[in-house]
Amino acid sequence: MSGAILTISSRNYSSWSLRGWLLCKMAGLEFDEVQADLDSPEMRQELLLLSPSVLVPRLTNEGVTVWDTLAIAEYLAEIRPKAGLWPADMVARAHCRAVSGEMHSGFANLRSALPMNLKARHKTFKIFSGARPDVERIKTIWRECLDTYGGPYLFGQHPTVADAMYAPVCTRFRTYAVELEPALAAYCETIFSWPLMTEWEEGALAEPDEIVELEVEF
Repeated sequence: MSGAILTISSRNYSSWSLRGWLLCKMAGLEFDEVQADLDSPEMRQELLLLSPSVLVPRLTNEGVTVWDTLAIAEYLAEIRPKAGLWPADMVARAHCRAVSGEMHSGFANLRSALPMNLKARHKTFKIFSGARPDVERIKTIWRECLDTYGGPYLFGQHPTVADAMYAPVCTRFRTYAVELEPALAAYCETIFSWPLMTEWEEGALAEPDEIVELEVEF
């Protein structure tokens, strides 16, 4: 194995792995993909949100090792500046960084109440009250971005870091039947039809592992 290596955990459950993988693909980086051992205590702690540090995804490239999704995004933007991971316009770029950072550091209640599970579909799902403000805030972010930049992605015609950051949220909203107004539902459909997302989901559906603690019952 040579060249860049991206270490991920579960395709079905790991929203951070999805984000890092999307960013590498968007940057046009050629890399080998390695899946961490899901039976290891460290991986299970991270997937179950019990670990304060997230060490996957982890990108190793040309002697550099970088983890943390936003750090990976910034590194890729430096080595692949023509990939357009951030918007070219300074004002839009600042906005993109702000909403990406908000996703990166916030929405803890959403993460715990609606864990990512690409294989699951609930026709109805009662969201506990603590997560509802997170859902509404994300809807507001999407609405403002789509209204400002015209869609179909959050910052216009092409996907950016923000779309990689919010793509797992689209899957959560689909899994747990979160009601969306037409413009926001259309944004999610844009994400689901994104060839990179299609490729990731195909891998997730083929993944044999099941983590019982993340199979939400209702």
